[in-house]
Amino acid sequence: MIKAIEIKGIQFEVDAVTEKYVMRKIGRLDRYLPKHARKSVTAEVRLREVNRDHGNKYEAEVNLHVPDKFITAKDSTVNVLAAIDIVEAKIVAQLHRYKEATLPHVGRRGVLSRFKRSYAREVQ
Repeated sequence: MIKAIEIKGIQFEVDAVTEKYVMRKIGRLDRYLPKHARKSVTAEVRLREVNRDHGNKYEAEVNLHVPDKFITAKDSTVNVLAAIDIVEAKIVAQLHRYKEATLPHVGRRGVLSRFKRSYAREVQ
């Protein structure tokens, strides 16, 4: 679980229910991080109340500081909890790409072994 989570409300009062929801949703994003990044990751969550023309009232922005990278996602919806859910899904996708880029063995699994098997069949 991510321990260093900073929750800020900009023109919005963060209540206990919202804070608990953010801690649960954003705190468990460490399961998508590589092991070397789990101890040093910090998260900053900004919740803002805005009045947009198309009806979106709440905006959520999450910034993750991981080694060698700064991951951010932002979304606005009618409900603040729904905005947190959408931002969490965006962060998860970015963390998958970060993990593939930082770890050399993720994403390439089995390519060479498939080549070896096909080559062995050709030789016989």
